[in-house]
Amino acid sequence: MGVTKSDIFTNAQNTIAGFAKLLAHPARVAILEYLIRQQQCVCSDLVEEIGLAQATISQHLKELKTSGIIQGTIFGTSVCYCINKDKWNEIQLLLNQFFNKNIKQINNCC
Repeated sequence: MGVTKSDIFTNAQNTIAGFAKLLAHPARVAILEYLIRQQQCVCSDLVEEIGLAQATISQHLKELKTSGIIQGTIFGTSVCYCINKDKWNEIQLLLNQFFNKNIKQINNCC
């Protein structure tokens, strides 16, 4: 298996692919949806809400935090998470530009 050649693609293409990979797990989608619904920092509700083990939730939170889509604040022994609005808006703009490209059908060839 060859090494990926991400350097031959644009920054936008790599960013979209990275975000798509991040969203490729339904637990991460569920975590993001929950954080958006709460509209505040969430400390310990995720395990109960999502229904996965603490270790599994922690791993998904780590992936989301590493990507920058969420941020965490330490309060005592807990870490509270919320959506990083700047990163969310950046990704939303990029995806909107991608999905809003004008696609013209050529004689319905397929």
